[in-house]
Amino acid sequence: MLKVITLDLDNTLWDVDRIIHKAEADMKSWMTRHAPNSMRHYEPHTLAQARTRVAARAPDKVHDLSFMRQQVLREIMLLAGYSQQQADELAAEAFTVFYRGRNTVEFYPGAKDMLSALSRHYVLFALTNGNADIELAGIGEFFTGALSSADVGYKKPDAAIFRAALSKLNVTPAEAAHVGDNLVDDVHGANNAGMHSVWVNLNQHNRLAHDPVPDQEVDHLDQVHQAILRLSR
Repeated sequence: MLKVITLDLDNTLWDVDRIIHKAEADMKSWMTRHAPNSMRHYEPHTLAQARTRVAARAPDKVHDLSFMRQQVLREIMLLAGYSQQQADELAAEAFTVFYRGRNTVEFYPGAKDMLSALSRHYVLFALTNGNADIELAGIGEFFTGALSSADVGYKKPDAAIFRAALSKLNVTPAEAAHVGDNLVDDVHGANNAGMHSVWVNLNQHNRLAHDPVPDQEVDHLDQVHQAILRLSR
């Protein structure tokens, strides 16, 4: 019998690309006003080099997207000639602007209704490679908790992140199903961990012969509850 539903967040409950684009724009607007010299260095090649330096210094933190972004911002501030203290402060403030925007989400149709319906019958747990915050995003009431790749040091599709959630909730793989949009990260990862899987195929992509096979597939979030009920039977 199913007891737990783990859910992906980005591109399952909302369009993360649109959100990140807006959050980046807000952050760059803030940087233009408060750290104008940094904008000369905020370009793809320099950002990539800064990420490489940060990853080399802290290889155990590469899955922590919040840490990586703030440290890259610090690198940019230092390149712009700000002192270490100024760079720390400006990077922290710029990241705060970004993170606020990153968690100002526009839900896909049916997302909150789905969460409300599922939460009445199952324990819901967020499982993400990203750095969205369920409380800031306004859906904390539906969830028992959340784990990110930053929390466990592994990212989907590694079975370790799924097993960490199962261990935290004290359930077996057979008692849990994972819901997500990505055939590799979500479906393959859940299958490898021995869990049931539901593929949220909102864009109605054709699954290729070599792609992982989900236990259930939906093309609208209002179908998820019925998919979970079919798995429960």
